Amino acid sequence: MKMNYAPPAAKTLVQAFITCRLDYCNSLFCGITDNLFRRLQSVQNAAARLITDIRRSDHITPVLRELHWLPVRQRVDFKLAVLVYKALHDLTAPYFVDDCQLITSNAGRRRLRSADVDTCVVPRTNTRLGDRNFAVAGPRLWNSLPAELRQPDIELEEFRRLPKTFLFA
Repeated sequence: MKMNYAPPAAKTLVQAFITCRLDYCNSLFCGITDNLFRRLQSVQNAAARLITDIRRSDHITPVLRELHWLPVRQRVDFKLAVLVYKALHDLTAPYFVDDCQLITSNAGRRRLRSADVDTCVVPRTNTRLGDRNFAVAGPRLWNSLPAELRQPDIELEEFRRLPKTFLFA
């Protein structure tokens, strides 16, 4: 499949009107239904097809990789992971910082072998709506990241690059 790229103006317009809307407050999409994710993904797929001028019958995954676009669900996970990183490093609002507590920062616990890696406390909830709360979804996603991404000495710019490669895989 040969991709013919549209003029740079088309890519700029798609970035300005479509992908920025997909990224705007997309951390709120955490926990939405698969049907809603499919609808958002179809918008992103249509934008990629518009830029690359491929047919609707062609497979879209290689096109998204070529454009270095994460699928919508992974974009949400990436945004949430960056928010948790910023909260753990005091780079964001205090109400985010309060929602992300490290297990090692709890004074009542013994030092564990896993203390070398930042692991967050995940509060318990009784509802699916409660699971979508940042205080629950953020730490749960953070703990699911590989240990090399949760090292405390990683800088923000490096952290923004590393989860993308992990989520592309």
